[in-house]
Amino acid sequence: MEFLHTLELAVPGLAVGALAGTMAGGLTLIAGQPAGAAVLALPLALFGGLYGMLLGHGPFRPGTFAPAGLLWLLAFPLSRLLQESIVATGGMADGVWPFLAYQAMVSLGFAIGFLWLHERLMPYWLLRVSDRNPRAARLLTHYVRRAPA
Repeated sequence: MEFLHTLELAVPGLAVGALAGTMAGGLTLIAGQPAGAAVLALPLALFGGLYGMLLGHGPFRPGTFAPAGLLWLLAFPLSRLLQESIVATGGMADGVWPFLAYQAMVSLGFAIGFLWLHERLMPYWLLRVSDRNPRAARLLTHYVRRAPA
């Protein structure tokens, strides 16, 4: 049951990651790479879910950027590397390290957007599941205490 409670906390992050990956993948459609959408959405959704689970277990606190920024500093370049390895759009023409360095810089912007959207969705999700999930109830209490600020 504890594992299911943890998985419930991953839902908003999964949704935000999948949405972001799909939107970025839509841009790859414009560039003529139809497979890019699904390939990027999956790892972004999984890492987004990981963020929600870490939020529920305590290492991350709601509303703080540094933990989300550090997570996405690693997760976003890895997700893009996976996408580029599978789809091969030619983004790594200069080599893997310059590609990863550029993706790391882009990741901080992604982290800001991810955190903003996640912070808007998570309290509503916690309200929905807090009656049966003690982790969600504790996290919701934190959100309620911080709401006036």
